[in-house]
Amino acid sequence: MRHTRGTQVRARGGARRALVGGFATAALLLTAACGQGEEPAAEPEADGGTEAAAEGPAEIRFVWWGNEERAALTNEAVDAFMAANPDITVETESVDFNSYFDRLATAVAAGDEPDVITMGGAYPREYGDRGVLMDLEEVSEHLDLSTLDASALANGYFSDTQYGVPTGVNTFGLIVNPAVFEAAGVELPDDETWDWDEFVDIATEISANTPEGTYGVEDPTAPDALDLYANQHTGLGLYSPEGEIAIEAETVQNWFDMTTTLMEQGATPQASITAELAGQPAPEQTLLGRGLAGMKFGWSNLLSAYSTAAGQDMIMLLPPGESNHEGPGMWLQASQLWTISKNTEYPEASAKLLDFMVNSTEVADILGANRGIPANAEIREHLSTGLTPVQQTEYDFIERVGGHADGDFVVGPTGSTESVQILTRLNDQVLFGQLEPAAAAEQFVTELTAAVS
Repeated sequence: MRHTRGTQVRARGGARRALVGGFATAALLLTAACGQGEEPAAEPEADGGTEAAAEGPAEIRFVWWGNEERAALTNEAVDAFMAANPDITVETESVDFNSYFDRLATAVAAGDEPDVITMGGAYPREYGDRGVLMDLEEVSEHLDLSTLDASALANGYFSDTQYGVPTGVNTFGLIVNPAVFEAAGVELPDDETWDWDEFVDIATEISANTPEGTYGVEDPTAPDALDLYANQHTGLGLYSPEGEIAIEAETVQNWFDMTTTLMEQGATPQASITAELAGQPAPEQTLLGRGLAGMKFGWSNLLSAYSTAAGQDMIMLLPPGESNHEGPGMWLQASQLWTISKNTEYPEASAKLLDFMVNSTEVADILGANRGIPANAEIREHLSTGLTPVQQTEYDFIERVGGHADGDFVVGPTGSTESVQILTRLNDQVLFGQLEPAAAAEQFVTELTAAVS
């Protein structure tokens, strides 16, 4: 979700500088650098330089994007950290999402990036490969990552380096309305064994046994679903670990053949409805949220929203095909990643802050699931009391996927966000009969390759 509230700055006592206007000092430094060249590096201290500084009193900067609620919760967690670590001062800043990465780019160009940086999307790979981010193995003495799910940690691992720590996780799976299954007289599948053929049969049976306008499943075509499908069938998703296109046209064609069959059999809506729904992502506007579909591929953090919209507690199932092909296609997706600047003067203090944020029950009580379900199983267990039934379902599913997924996660390369627009357009053309699945598949691979090149 994009938060669009104004920049919030919170300067801590004793901080190195006050931040004004979101990385404003970075812009000043960049201007100075353009006119005078780079400043010479500081002479190392005789007793060890950076490491020695990190062992004494430290003043670090921590930045993230988010709204006022997230800022208040995060600052409360930082206060708890400083109370436990009185020799470390943390200066915090919350920036609206739309300007966050532009300001970060300016700060990095000026050599004035924060010590602890929040990342997301394809940006971790971009900044990691540019040498901006620290290899977290260097601070492993102060940052325990062994407590986190391996498949969640993989979100921050690329170029053979662990650059990021997941703030929390969700997962992409199948959201199901049991009431629609019951009304159709269809039993819920065994999601440990079912395949895509059974998925098509079940969706078709639901549509046949419910009133007109109710469907077995909404059209499942989306980059995340296609990535999952490709992972299952070939062991590689849309992209390779090197940031290149990995999916083959044959896999995409098989996907389009399946979704075309779903529509022709009435298991999914006609093309005009699917095209209309593509522009209405809010849960209450979907067929599932209106009680008019039995299944929909989606993210686990929307389970409560779909349940509220439909007035029916939803559940989550493993997607079809998870046990019948090359391997599982599911993964745990980091809501965000916390990273450390490679240029920080205080690597030890920065690592201690991240360790506190992901491993402290005190922080868990403050943040809850504000940044996703915790990737630490012990923290999830700590928070499990007092959950609503739907929240418990989400927590349990994350726990299940944590043990199911193989941890093989590939961060999308720069340009990969264009996959949504490309796939949506081609899917419409296939469903409207304007393109054959084979031609659409070839075009998808060609266009996506161009987007990330």
